[in-house]
Amino acid sequence: MKRIFDLLLAGLAALLLCVPACLLALLVRLTSRGPALYWSDRVGRHNRIFRMPKFRSMRLGTPAVATHLLTDAQAFLTPVGSFLRRSSLDELPQLWSILVGDMSFVGPRPALYNQHDLIALRTERGVHQLLPGLTGWAQVNGRDELPIHRKVELDVEYLQRQSLWLDIRILWLTLVKVVRREGVTH
Repeated sequence: MKRIFDLLLAGLAALLLCVPACLLALLVRLTSRGPALYWSDRVGRHNRIFRMPKFRSMRLGTPAVATHLLTDAQAFLTPVGSFLRRSSLDELPQLWSILVGDMSFVGPRPALYNQHDLIALRTERGVHQLLPGLTGWAQVNGRDELPIHRKVELDVEYLQRQSLWLDIRILWLTLVKVVRREGVTH
């Protein structure tokens, strides 16, 4: 049921957002050197590595670490990078990852391949069994502001309570938080 929901919603979103996504890709290309998309190695279900696309918000050559680990993240942003991140529009290409089955709309956010502490804690708590999501219970309960152990606690709570209705609630709360730009620190 969840996969059917993901496919229908991702297909509809891809159709509706095709023109805005093309305009964003053009904007990225016109304002900075390099490709419009950044393909990041992420940890998926059962700790399998997959390539996840985002609109590129950072300059070429930025270290592949979580943004909060950069000494001065602002220095690495492209001219439109801050806007893309604050608005969460950099996440739009992840519709592709949902369509191909690497991600779901709702689940724990996929860790970077080198976030060993997060990966280990999720594996220990069984969260690695879940398909990662475009959004999740941790995102609507603090997003960038949460320490790793709290994110994993919320991921475990989602694992134990997951249902279609909870997913719909999380999607609604995500929309509200994105519109209000809550919980974004970079």
